[in-house]
Amino acid sequence: MERQLHSSQFIKEQSFPFWIRRFFHDHDHVPLLHGHDFVELVYVVRGEAQHVFAGNHYEIRAGDVFIINPGEVHTYSIQPGKEIEIINCLFLSDLIQGNWLLELGISQSMDYFYVHPFLDKRERFHRRLNLNGQDATRTLLLLETIINEFDSKYSGFESLIRLQMVELLILLSRAYQQAEGQCGREPVRWNSKQLLVRRIYGYLERYYDKKVSIPVLCELFTISPRQLNRVFKEALGMTVVNMIHQIRIERAKHLLLETDEKVITIAGKVGYEDPAFFSRLFHRQVGCSPGKYRELS
Repeated sequence: MERQLHSSQFIKEQSFPFWIRRFFHDHDHVPLLHGHDFVELVYVVRGEAQHVFAGNHYEIRAGDVFIINPGEVHTYSIQPGKEIEIINCLFLSDLIQGNWLLELGISQSMDYFYVHPFLDKRERFHRRLNLNGQDATRTLLLLETIINEFDSKYSGFESLIRLQMVELLILLSRAYQQAEGQCGREPVRWNSKQLLVRRIYGYLERYYDKKVSIPVLCELFTISPRQLNRVFKEALGMTVVNMIHQIRIERAKHLLLETDEKVITIAGKVGYEDPAFFSRLFHRQVGCSPGKYRELS
């Protein structure tokens, strides 16, 4: 059973759900296999190691940058005599509000790094981004500036860090898009409707524990409620609401198997304020109660 890390261990102010640190790891000092309820952005400053993700091993080196989503399990494997220096940037998904990005007119600019790598889970880490030259220098400088702001906590540091995180994600998106072209890799071809559905699906996966409403989705993705449900059902065979329930139940199944937390706690963690409703829905979708599922698995 892997270790479960919680945002409360790092993030002390819920109004500013953010934390950042620089770490050194070697063969004798690597984190245990773990999952967490926050988003983790990792930048490899120097060294080399293997990233152990979802049971697979991937080589990582200086300049690599990637995101670990809530619920994903990972750690590192480092050979004797080797070490790795990384910057860990932890945040909750509501650090940068989608409607704020919409008002700034930049949500599309962040798609390539923040959304596209997650469209096809088979490509989850084959599509990691490796920076070099000016891109690596600028990214490291920006991350170090964020660390200084976070440590100093001068007046207005929260707003500055939010803006700097948006700048970082836009820069990474641009670098990711350029890297895809330079590598000669044939990008996945989605038509406009498929891409819209997958962007919405990615949003639901990232915000599964929040109150997600049809009006909010329509505003964020500039689509009418009728169109939203039609294109979603055509592409995935179910309504948006049913997809939200499916994502939450899958996350609940993981928590039931990988943690000792009570069912009532898990219900809240996956977005259900009413534990009784959660248990009924779980039974309807899985065929047994949450407690029975844990017992039989």
